Amino acid sequence: VWTPRFAQALLSAVADVKLYSLARRLETQEVAGWVFFCQLCSWFTWYCCTRTLTNTMETILTTIALSYYPLEGSKATHSVKYASLVALACLVRPTAIIPWVPLLLRHVWREQDRRRLILHSFLPVGFVTLTLSLVIDRIFFGQWTLVQLNFLRFNVLQGSGTFYGSHPWHWYLSQGLPAVLGPHLPFFLHGCLCAPKRSRLLLVTVLWTLLVYSMLGHKEFRFIYPVLPFCMVFCGHSLAHLRAWRKPALSFLLLSNTLLALYTGLVHQRGTLDVMGHLREVSCGSTNLSSASVFMLMPCHSTPYYSHVHCPLPLRFLQCPPDLTGQSGYLDEADTFYLNPEGWLQREFQDASSLPARLVMFSVLEEEIRTFLTSRNYERTAVFFHTHFPEGRTGSHIYVYERKSSMVKW
Repeated sequence: VWTPRFAQALLSAVADVKLYSLARRLETQEVAGWVFFCQLCSWFTWYCCTRTLTNTMETILTTIALSYYPLEGSKATHSVKYASLVALACLVRPTAIIPWVPLLLRHVWREQDRRRLILHSFLPVGFVTLTLSLVIDRIFFGQWTLVQLNFLRFNVLQGSGTFYGSHPWHWYLSQGLPAVLGPHLPFFLHGCLCAPKRSRLLLVTVLWTLLVYSMLGHKEFRFIYPVLPFCMVFCGHSLAHLRAWRKPALSFLLLSNTLLALYTGLVHQRGTLDVMGHLREVSCGSTNLSSASVFMLMPCHSTPYYSHVHCPLPLRFLQCPPDLTGQSGYLDEADTFYLNPEGWLQREFQDASSLPARLVMFSVLEEEIRTFLTSRNYERTAVFFHTHFPEGRTGSHIYVYERKSSMVKW
């Protein structure tokens, strides 16, 4: 559980140092220091940098690659290095190419020997990376699969990503970026006005990325995490210009970001992690794991899975696969369950031998299935706080119910 987070934290630290070294090459020592300060105190960086999300790795590789990119004022000429890192980021998550489109086009346009750049740098890196991707996917899928094409078809051409939620086109501008920047927002806006012209390319990259993501229906805060380090460059310029107001600004950034980071990192929505630790402790030591099965009666993917339960414990959660057949009125298992939770459970577990040993649910579901819990002799054995802001199917607490099989009567 902890080793992947620690590894992710180390990689994030490397990316932070690379951002600082880039700022030192482009700007003065003072500006570079403020850029580094803004990056380190960003609440969203704290929130994401240790999480094993593909977006986090995408951000790390993008930031490191940027340190080798030949920005105006930078002496970096490591075309193969930054191209390799960009290609690796695209293997991790194909959307990593989005912020690099204006950067790559600008490099090709300004390069004197474009043919050499394309033939000796970009094409070899792209060929090796694509071949590696095909071979890896051939091994694991058992057939030749171009996952990047499938990704594009599913999320863009078919627009199936909206199955998991959709937002209006302006969401990233009106909510996404302001929330991700948080207290840094006014400094970012001020920095856009006072930063030198050579920083315009970074601003264009941020705006281009927001524009592309705004065209997609499904939107999430973490999708724009890769451009956050770009924004910190402008926040650093802002602090460098705020000489008279610098101390109040620093106090504001430190206090507000620390409170946000501590709350979102240690308090908000922590129940889904705590309950997995509890299940690991009470179940993995069982002599008969098959009789210790767990069913998550929650919106699908609410909790981690075997990444937090390192034993062959039978786990089940409500499925929510997208419809790939174009069926009208399609409902996944989770939606069907929430239409009539009590009836669904009665139909699913008609035989007592198929009942799971433990049920995990949000507090808002308890009343709806109380009859089932009582008749099947389930008792609440653990309660975990989850959030101060319950919404819809997500409750303020998580309950664990355990079945007392010896007392069951039919």
